Amino acid sequence: MTPQPDPEAGAAVKAADRAHVFHSWSAQELIDPLAVAGAEGSYFWDYDGRRYLDFTSGLVYTNIGYQHPKVVAAIQEQAARMTTFAPAFAVEARSEAARLIAGRTPGDLDKIFFTNGGADAVEHALRMARLHTGRPKVLSAYRSYHGGTQQAVNVTGDPRRWASDSGTAGVVHFWAPFLYRSRFYAETEEQECARALEHLETTIAFEGPSTIAAVVLETIPGTAGIMPPPPGYLAGVRELCDKHGIVLVLDEVMAGFGRTGTWFAADLYDVVPDLMTFAKGVNSGYVPLGGVAISSEIAATFATRPYPGGLTYSGHPLACAAAVATINVMEEEGVVENAAALGASVVGPGLRELAERHPSVGEVRGTGMFWAVELVRDRETREPLVPYNASGEANAPMAAFAAAAKKAGIWPFVNMNRTHVVPPLSTSEAELKEGLAALDTALSVADEYVR
Repeated sequence: MTPQPDPEAGAAVKAADRAHVFHSWSAQELIDPLAVAGAEGSYFWDYDGRRYLDFTSGLVYTNIGYQHPKVVAAIQEQAARMTTFAPAFAVEARSEAARLIAGRTPGDLDKIFFTNGGADAVEHALRMARLHTGRPKVLSAYRSYHGGTQQAVNVTGDPRRWASDSGTAGVVHFWAPFLYRSRFYAETEEQECARALEHLETTIAFEGPSTIAAVVLETIPGTAGIMPPPPGYLAGVRELCDKHGIVLVLDEVMAGFGRTGTWFAADLYDVVPDLMTFAKGVNSGYVPLGGVAISSEIAATFATRPYPGGLTYSGHPLACAAAVATINVMEEEGVVENAAALGASVVGPGLRELAERHPSVGEVRGTGMFWAVELVRDRETREPLVPYNASGEANAPMAAFAAAAKKAGIWPFVNMNRTHVVPPLSTSEAELKEGLAALDTALSVADEYVR
């Protein structure tokens, strides 16, 4: 589709937004949202006709790109047949979506509880864990994000938690491994893994194993920095949970459905959790949908005992029809394989080549179509390009980088001192190289702030 400029329409959309829309995570008078006119594939455009290669996949969810015709058609067909129906009934789209998801989750995670998104998936996973174990506490990692609802934001480990954290949610945070900014004075991945597991084991011991219902981890943390855990870490966490009867919850809301070049990030580590949360890529975000994949043991807890939770729109037919179509498209078009192949042959090598030429790049890390570029003022000291949780003038270097990226034709995912490279999994090799070239231009602006 060719963008058709219509500035007058864009002005009207912008005016209505500013008059009536209350935006999330924002000081309302300090934001300037772009008015978007359309989107297709890996691109979107504004009302002035400017087109952007989307290196954010929306909020890391348009895994098959925008406006895929088969998914659009499936939503239309479902709307014509049955637009909605209550969750207590068996509905074809819901049943088929659950079957397709269960066929791809690891191990015996064969029961699917549908939610409206990732945050309420985490809410329900933790409720299930507490009811299953009869224990009150949940352990979660710093450098994590699990959602904006009350329990989900409390298990979150980034600053978005602070305003809502009363300290009474039964949550204890611990340090997960991250060698580049190690909290354990480690020098190798092996040391980082061993010391992080020792730290977690000590935390469990001092908190009291019999009080801990669950350990919840993003399999690969997303918004917090795309930090693949070192080999052996998740297996070690699984072992600690088994030792103490603790439920292991893996949050795959962002990492799941092909983002890492496998159906789920857990597949990379050969670890099976007791509960797994998902959302986003399950239907490329076309209609809100999330869920919890449940092991047979935890499902059995509620075989004759009612599960005290539900949602009016659980397994909404339109959302489930979109999920069925999305999963089928991913299979038919080799989307997961594309993410693995181009991540290994184009994105990873391309980012590492940029790191060699740009002194502002401290580290590149990731897999599949799930990458982070850590920006620094000094490679030797690893001082971040901007301070932790910077805003206003303190965040000027990252703001300048983002502006340069947009001017060069890509829409970047920027968080703190990082840019994440998370395009749709269906993005072509030529499009990825176009995006890397634009990123090259923007990194030259970040270089200006290096000491």
